[in-house]
Amino acid sequence: MNKLKQALEKVLKQEEAFLDAETGELNYIKIKDSADKIDEKLIALLAGNKELKDKFFSKIKDVYVFNINDFKFFLDESKIDNSYTKYANKIGLSDGNELLKNRSEVVLDFPFKDCVLEGGQSTEEGTDTYFEYEEEKTKTVKGKKVTEPAGYKEKQAKRKEVFFNQILAHDEIDRLFDRKALVNWKRFTKDSKKDGEAVKEIKRDKTGLIQENLIIKGNNLLALHSLKTEFAGKIKLIYIDPPYYFNGVKADDAFAYNSNFKLSTWLTFMKNRLDVAKQLLRDDGLIVIQISDDGYPYLKIMMDDKGMFGVGNYNSTISVKVSSESGVKVNANKPVRVKEYLLMYTKTENFIYKKQFVLSDGFDSNYSYFVKNREDAPEKWKIINIKEAFKDIEKKEINPENLYKFQIKYKSQIFSVRDISNKLKEKFGDNPNQFFVIEKEEKTTILWKKGEVVFFENKVNVVDGVESGTKYLSDIWNDISWDGIAGEGGVTLKGGKKPEKLLHRLLDMSTEEGDIVLDYHLGSGTTCAVAHKMKRQYIGIEQLDYVENDSVVRLKNVINGDNSGISKVVNWKGGGDFIYCELAKWNEKAKEEIQNAKDLPALVKLFDTLYERYFLNYNVKIKDFKDKIIKEDNFKKLSLDEQKRMFLTMLDLNQMYVQESEMADKRFGISKEDQKLTKEFYKN
Repeated sequence: MNKLKQALEKVLKQEEAFLDAETGELNYIKIKDSADKIDEKLIALLAGNKELKDKFFSKIKDVYVFNINDFKFFLDESKIDNSYTKYANKIGLSDGNELLKNRSEVVLDFPFKDCVLEGGQSTEEGTDTYFEYEEEKTKTVKGKKVTEPAGYKEKQAKRKEVFFNQILAHDEIDRLFDRKALVNWKRFTKDSKKDGEAVKEIKRDKTGLIQENLIIKGNNLLALHSLKTEFAGKIKLIYIDPPYYFNGVKADDAFAYNSNFKLSTWLTFMKNRLDVAKQLLRDDGLIVIQISDDGYPYLKIMMDDKGMFGVGNYNSTISVKVSSESGVKVNANKPVRVKEYLLMYTKTENFIYKKQFVLSDGFDSNYSYFVKNREDAPEKWKIINIKEAFKDIEKKEINPENLYKFQIKYKSQIFSVRDISNKLKEKFGDNPNQFFVIEKEEKTTILWKKGEVVFFENKVNVVDGVESGTKYLSDIWNDISWDGIAGEGGVTLKGGKKPEKLLHRLLDMSTEEGDIVLDYHLGSGTTCAVAHKMKRQYIGIEQLDYVENDSVVRLKNVINGDNSGISKVVNWKGGGDFIYCELAKWNEKAKEEIQNAKDLPALVKLFDTLYERYFLNYNVKIKDFKDKIIKEDNFKKLSLDEQKRMFLTMLDLNQMYVQESEMADKRFGISKEDQKLTKEFYKN
C-alpha cells in the first residue's frame, strides 16, 4: 500500500493543477473533481504508470475502463498524514464534503495588504520570496569577467508576516460590511500636544455633512463601507497608489509582498474596494489610480466593465515619468522602464476638467512682432520686430533667455500670426498689411498679413506660482521631478512616496477649495498633506504602521508649517487641524496575538484565550481541536506558518472589528466617550 501510495503521490504532483496554491500539497478535492470529470490529464498520468494502471483500470476486451470509485476510495484512505488539508477538514472548516475555500459560492475577503500581520519571526521560521531591481554589474568568475544584466532578481527575506488570505461565504458578507465602532479619537492642531487632544465635537456643515479632515487607521475595505452612510456621493476626487501586481509582488514597495499574491487575488482585492469607492464619489467626481506596467492592462479591462466604471466613463491614461534613464540601467536587455500610469475614470459625464498648463520651451520665435502702441485701435498700430524692440527697451545682450523674459514682460504687445481659412483670407483683398477687426459671438478676431493675430499673453499662465510661457498639459507628464522628494513632509517612504507636485496637479485639475479628497492607500500621507495645504477636506485610510514615517507625523508637520513640497507654491504657513481615529479591533487583536506566537507551545497556550474571549468560526469543532488535534505528532510536524494559519482560519472574519451596533457590550472595553463619538459620527 505504501509503495503504491508513494507512486501515486509522485505522479499526481507532476500536475500543478492538483496542488494547493498555498501549501504546495496535493489538493484531494481538486483531484476527486478531476476524477468525476474523467479529466484527460489525470487519466494520462495514471495510465502512464504501470502500477497505477493495473490498480485503477479494468481491461474489458481491448479497452481500459477507469474505476472512479476505487480511485476516490484509495485517495480517502491514503491522504498524507501531516496534511494541512486533513486538519482543516478535521476541525470543521468544511461543509462535510469539501473545504469551504474550495466551494464556488465563496468570495475572497481580505487579500493581502489588509491582512499583513504585524510582528516578526525568527530566521528559522522561514523566508519570503520577493523581487528587487538590481543594476547591471560585472563580477569575476573563475578568472573571467561575467556581466549580469540589470533587472528584477528573486530575493529571500526574513518573513515578517504570515500570509492570511481568507474567504467568506456570500451569506456572511453583509455582517462583515456593517458599520464599525471607532476608538482612540484624537484631534491634532498647531497647539496640541504630541499625542493630540480629546475630540469634543465633530463639526458639520449646514446640510449635516461632516466637515473634518479624517485619518482612519484600520482595514481599508471595512473603513470604506463604514464611510458610506456619511459620505456616499460626497467625494470629489479619489487618488490611490495601491500595491501593484508584479509576478505576485510589488517589487519596490516599502515591505516585501508575499509571493502568494496572485493576479486573480489582486484583481479581487482591487474590485472589492473600487465597488464601494464608486459609491462614495460625487456624480461629478474623478478617481485616479497610479499603476505600473504589470497591473495596468488587467485593471483597465476590469474598470471598463459596465458593472464597474464602464468604458463610457474612461477619462484618460497619463504616462508619468517616475525615474531617470541615466546610469547603467540603460544597458539592460530592453528599453529602460521609467514610467507609471495614472488611470482616470469619472463617475458620470458631469465631471468638468479644469485646464492645466505646463512650461513651454523658453523663447518662442513664432512670436516675433511687437506693437509699440497697443492701446490704439488696430488700424493705427505700429509694428516692429521683437529684437528691434528688445534692443530699444532693454539694451541687453540678445539671447534666447533674455528674449523669453522680454516676451513674458511685454506679453500684451508681442504677437504671432497664425494661418486662417481661405474664406477669412478673402477679407484682405489687396491689403494684407492692413489690420482687419472681426467681431463675432463676443469674440474679437484681428487679421493681418493674411493670418490671425495671437498675442503672447494667451500663452502666459501661472505655473508653480510663477508667471511663465506655457502650453496645454498633455497625457505625457515628464516635467515632475521625482528626485529630491525623500525629505518632503519630514517623512521617508522608500519606493512608495509620491511628489507633492503630482498630487497638486491632480487636485488642481479636479477639485475646488472645500471639496473632499479620499486616499485609502495612504502610506506616508502625500495626498492628505497636499489637500491640507490646498484647503481641501480629506479622508485618509491606512492599516500599516510606518512609525516615524506615518501620515499622522507628516500631517502634524504640515500643521506646524512644513515648508517642503508645494508649500512655497501655495504660500503655506501652517495651521488647520485633523482628527485621527481607529476601527475598534476585536478578532483582529486575536490575529495579532497568533502572529506574535513564537512556537507551537505558545499557540497552544493561547487557545483558551481565543476560545473564551474571541469569536471563532461556527464550523470549528473546538473540543476536537483542543483535546486531540494539537496533541498529535503529525500536527506538530506542520510548519509554524501552517500551524498559525490553522489558528487564523478558525477566527470568525465577520468579527475582526467591533460592529457599531454592538460596541456597548462590555466585553469589547470601548469607552463611553468613544461610543459617544462613534454615534455622533454615524449621525445621518
